[in-house]
Amino acid sequence: MALRAASPPCAAGRCLPSSPTPRVGGRRAFRSLASAAPTPHRASAVRTKAINSDGAPGTSDSPQVVCFGELLIDFVPTVSGVSLADASAFKKAPGGAPANVAVGIARLGGSSAFIGKVGDDEFGYMLSDMLKENNVNNQGLLFDTHARTALAFVTLRSDGEREFMFYRNPSADMLLEEKELDLDLIRKAKIFHHGSISLITEPCKTAHIAASKAAKDAGVLISYDPNLRLPLWSSADDARDGILSIWDTADLIKVSAEEISFLTNGEDPYDDSVVEKLIHPNTKLLLVTEGPDGCRYYSKEFSGKVGGLEVTAVDTTGAGDAFVAGILSKLAVDFSILQDEARLREALKFANICGALTVTERGAIPAMPTLQQVADALANVVA
Repeated sequence: MALRAASPPCAAGRCLPSSPTPRVGGRRAFRSLASAAPTPHRASAVRTKAINSDGAPGTSDSPQVVCFGELLIDFVPTVSGVSLADASAFKKAPGGAPANVAVGIARLGGSSAFIGKVGDDEFGYMLSDMLKENNVNNQGLLFDTHARTALAFVTLRSDGEREFMFYRNPSADMLLEEKELDLDLIRKAKIFHHGSISLITEPCKTAHIAASKAAKDAGVLISYDPNLRLPLWSSADDARDGILSIWDTADLIKVSAEEISFLTNGEDPYDDSVVEKLIHPNTKLLLVTEGPDGCRYYSKEFSGKVGGLEVTAVDTTGAGDAFVAGILSKLAVDFSILQDEARLREALKFANICGALTVTERGAIPAMPTLQQVADALANVVA
């Protein structure tokens, strides 16, 4: 996987107006970037406001799955198989792994919420509206007035490798503080889903750990997808240590074969004995995704493999998140699936199809399938 970082535009994303600007038609009117005076970043002085632009919460008060982490804008080339440098144009799409999962669950008919922070800018309000439009509870979403919404440029090159370039230094998602968390939202959930990106820097790292602890203490099932993005970490060792620092707190873990190789310092990710090293006493289920080949599953009682669905891939962004949305949507209805291998395999077949359908369109959130689309694909597989 080719990965590289980039410096953010507009004075490290900190050139918002120093004072609030008026709303127009229920939305905030923004000055041009050229006329906006840069504001020095002071974490302690960051002003935030909650929920969406019209002040109304997204959906129900007690969503079944709460997703914590980053919400950003993905820019995807309009032509497949080119590098970022060679792309002539990009399509913008909402993204961010935990947000992808939240929307994926809602598209499948489930109940989800998102907790995180975006910039008090047009992209931030677009993302807030997107959550609401997709029936995701966004009462835990905050807006930061001193940092921009994160951006990511991502492409699938002709050699099959994904290439990333990030603009976040800092971005608003990195500045979420523990005191801003909606802990009641977390404690009332059935499942708390998170990744590792929000563990990279403070103050979001402390907020992340506090949110996870609140969920664990309340008996909420913890779902963890590391979602390795090396350029966002200071070093590979820091990434490995950071990802593993909360490994033992998770009940359900989803990793890719590449991530297993990374976490085990190059060991064979297809060797069951290697994978089993990553199972800890609290693990209820460890899932290893293999793209078009489906997934493997490991629990204390059983293990196996469920095949995938063959499709023509246009953009693989968000495929793993759609898979996670698929399995969590099933578990949120009935945790006993974890003890029944036959029903677990059916749930994983459903999740595999969610992931497969997502790669047939560009962008992560725009490509998340509906329950009807998955049902139609399942029917075709059976037929």
